[in-house]
Amino acid sequence: MATSGSLLSHLLELRQRLLRSILAILILFAGLALFADELYQLIAAPMVASLPQGSSMIATDVATPFLTPFKLALVAAVVLAVPFWLWQLWSFIAPGLYQRERRLIWPLMLSSTLLFYVGIGFAYFVVLPLALQFLAAAAPEGVTVATDIARYLDFVLAIFLAFGVAFETPVAIILLCWTGATSVAKLREKRPYVIVGAFVLGMFLTPPDVISQTLLAIPIWLLFELGVVIAGLYQRTPKTLEQD
Repeated sequence: MATSGSLLSHLLELRQRLLRSILAILILFAGLALFADELYQLIAAPMVASLPQGSSMIATDVATPFLTPFKLALVAAVVLAVPFWLWQLWSFIAPGLYQRERRLIWPLMLSSTLLFYVGIGFAYFVVLPLALQFLAAAAPEGVTVATDIARYLDFVLAIFLAFGVAFETPVAIILLCWTGATSVAKLREKRPYVIVGAFVLGMFLTPPDVISQTLLAIPIWLLFELGVVIAGLYQRTPKTLEQD
């Protein structure tokens, strides 16, 4: 009966923390919705700058001009709420962790959040301007480039997600090594395959141009190297496994 009560209390706590996370997203969305148009203009700036003179973005559906900025505001609210719901997650799982696990997991959660934001920033400030200029210049003669605002948003969000997740490479490597799924030595042996895999991944996750593919592949490779170095400091040895 005590076990049943304990499980119920954990479920109630989880429900409470999920509701708090959803409430945080809704509060952020309510604030961002007031500036939805300005937010979309900020996201659309790289596309507008790459369009030929006299051209502009278009909307092909009746409700698109109204709904698209609010969709962006909702996604932005979810992204901005990441630190809060990660803190809620940490508060929920921390009591069940060993002291050594707490010392590792908390920095990893913090660094994973920062790396995700850095990946999005890198995609916005570096990748998008170069990729969009290349794609706009590649249009055949006589073709007017006029991108639909809803499709452009989907394109941008896909790029942001790809780079945000790709920048989590060091965190993934540290966790794999720390759990014993692999080792630093094995990862170093597979370095050539990782480099090739990074370029293949870049080919699938980015627009079909060499610039954006390379701009994703090279950071993945460098972050892999960083993850290997840091994992060497945290990798569990037989001695630490016995202590756990």
